[in-house]
Amino acid sequence: MEIQMPVVIVGAGPAGLATSACLNKLSIQNIVLERDDCHSSLWRKRTYDRLKLHLGKGFCNLPHKPFSSDLPLFIPRVDFLRYLDDYVTTFKIFIRYNRFVHEASFDVNTGKWRVCVMDSVKNVGEVYVADYLVVASGESCDAYIPKITRLEKFEGEYFHCNKYQNGRPYYDKNVLVVGSGNSGMEIGYDLSTWGANTAMVIRSPVHFLIKEMVYIGMTMLKYFSVENVDKLMFFMSKLVYGDLSKYGLVRPKEGPFALKLKGGRTPTVDVGTIKQIKAGKIKVYSEISSIKNGKTIEFVDGKTGEFDVIIFATGYRTNVHKWLKDYKVLFNENGMPKAAYPNHWKGENGVYGVGFSRRGLQGINYDAQRVAKDISVTINARKIHAADDEANILLKSSY
Repeated sequence: MEIQMPVVIVGAGPAGLATSACLNKLSIQNIVLERDDCHSSLWRKRTYDRLKLHLGKGFCNLPHKPFSSDLPLFIPRVDFLRYLDDYVTTFKIFIRYNRFVHEASFDVNTGKWRVCVMDSVKNVGEVYVADYLVVASGESCDAYIPKITRLEKFEGEYFHCNKYQNGRPYYDKNVLVVGSGNSGMEIGYDLSTWGANTAMVIRSPVHFLIKEMVYIGMTMLKYFSVENVDKLMFFMSKLVYGDLSKYGLVRPKEGPFALKLKGGRTPTVDVGTIKQIKAGKIKVYSEISSIKNGKTIEFVDGKTGEFDVIIFATGYRTNVHKWLKDYKVLFNENGMPKAAYPNHWKGENGVYGVGFSRRGLQGINYDAQRVAKDISVTINARKIHAADDEANILLKSSY
């Protein structure tokens, strides 16, 4: 069965929803294909209970719908999900769930995209034919666990943090959190408050800032240079935390927002983890070397530890290159855009990417509006071109 649709959007996370809403505002018909049975499944099914948006709400809204003034500055996960549910209803976003896209390619003969889909409920195939394809499956598509020698021999429990909800089941257990990004640091804090014997692997230099500092920095970037904002962030961080090197924590040489704008590591928002580390309630280890016998873990500095659980807060990987056969018109071998921000969102032959800027919800807002506008401009240009062709035919036939 072939289904004709001007625009096909793959992925019903915030990126796909934002793009569809922008297209609907311009009266451009589109459909969103989602492999799960709900929209925003990462936020709905694979995040921990205490999660809040780490940036102020003014930097996190999707296009055409600011957050309610009644909501707090840093929005809890549950309120963000309610916002997304309302967003789908408000902009009449058309989503087909349980649609697993296993292949999408550009047909040079027809000049259209063919998106081959499996309905995982009915177990039947579908083919969507579109003038434009929007890849909105995002950076955080597939959970990533790094390769560790003898990990399969570990006799405790190990899993990716997308399966973590809270620390209740881990009271008095020895738990190792691998990763020092926002998820890792917050999960580490959460575990320690639930009474787990918590340790963390923090192997890379990282900036730690409290939420209010990040909010101040993001606001200042509207008016001041990155260099000056970073100088203030350095000063404030040292004032708040002091010298962290004796705890195994090292700051990068480059400033937090300079790194963020380059698409590198974002500053980690501290929710109380550093205080727990300083108090000795969370131990810090270097990189894992290998798994020894039973539950023993050896680290690269020669230290060892016994752990019941390993939680990998090691991020996600995109899977674009697995199903988008013509991905090279926009993406590299790692499934990320070849062009740097802000020119990362548009490829050839009507393919676009939304949610790949490494700038979170603010980046999604930027991408979605530009993609929708570009599609609208292209459609209108095609209409004008078609009208001119028709007029020329009529003119020739009159002679």
